[in-house]
Amino acid sequence: MQLQSLFGVSEEAMKKTIERIKAELSSIRTGRANSAVIESIKVESYGSLMPINQIAGISIPDAKTIEIRPWDASQLGAIEKAIMKADIGMTPVNDGKVVRISVPPLTEERRKEIVKSIGKIAEEFRVAVRNERRVLVDGIKKAEKDKTITEDDRKKLEAEAQKITDGYIKKIDELIAAKEKEIMQI
Repeated sequence: MQLQSLFGVSEEAMKKTIERIKAELSSIRTGRANSAVIESIKVESYGSLMPINQIAGISIPDAKTIEIRPWDASQLGAIEKAIMKADIGMTPVNDGKVVRISVPPLTEERRKEIVKSIGKIAEEFRVAVRNERRVLVDGIKKAEKDKTITEDDRKKLEAEAQKITDGYIKKIDELIAAKEKEIMQI
């Protein structure tokens, strides 16, 4: 049945939205050392832009330090420059062997700003999930118009689509609440 595949495609897109918000939230600085903050930074390396985690090992020796150890020591300067250019609010220190980043503690004001920005991010992802529901509902209405389902079936399927959407929006809200709690407790 065509509607089953439509539900499958929509639900898969909603799952991907959840994965994307998890990745987005993990890259938000919380005052604790977290390699996700720098992993996506692109470094000019051997004539091309590469993610930092592809040219160096990233470790967290303690709660306030990120250590980047390039596989080729000649890349230290490029890594340091890329981090400065990324403007992540932290200053790298190059000691000739590794690049260290000290994670400064967050002020109360900065925490509130981060929580506010997380709210905006959450709304973008809620909208993405609702857009998937809209695509699904449009497919259901088309099926009714094409006389492949009845009006009662359409209403049941729309209710099912809403139930699925509500579940994914609840997951987004849970992820956001956990991240906000993490930021405010540090």
